[in-house]
Amino acid sequence: MAIFKFLTIGEVSARSGVSVSALRFYETKDLIGGIRTSGNQRRYGQGILRRIALIHFAQGLGISLAEIGEALSTLPRDRNPTPEEWHLVASSWNVKLAARIADLTRMKDRLEDCIGCGCLSMEKCPLRNREDRLAQKGSGPRLLLKS
Repeated sequence: MAIFKFLTIGEVSARSGVSVSALRFYETKDLIGGIRTSGNQRRYGQGILRRIALIHFAQGLGISLAEIGEALSTLPRDRNPTPEEWHLVASSWNVKLAARIADLTRMKDRLEDCIGCGCLSMEKCPLRNREDRLAQKGSGPRLLLKS
């Protein structure tokens, strides 16, 4: 028979590599949750470590906490997700990440073009924005926005 051990916030911090303050922040954003002891101390099941790893990894990919929270809300809180449950989350993130990669690639390619000439001026550059034509298309980084 397996014995289920609850972890303190300090133990979770040490095992996950995430600071105690970040764990408290995640809890206020309802990304993680645990139980409270009679002395009002936080305790977490060991499965929380996977959830925290997912949060930490997703943030590193540039996924916002709001998007992470949206995905986590579809997963069970009392157990690790099944492969099928995880596949649904991963599939939705794959679409978002592919779009981000395309945006970043477009930005990288166009920034290299602009910086390559040396003038560093989007307003006066005779190669990219002769006579400030882009002003007619609206505000913002017109060359970097999706067509």
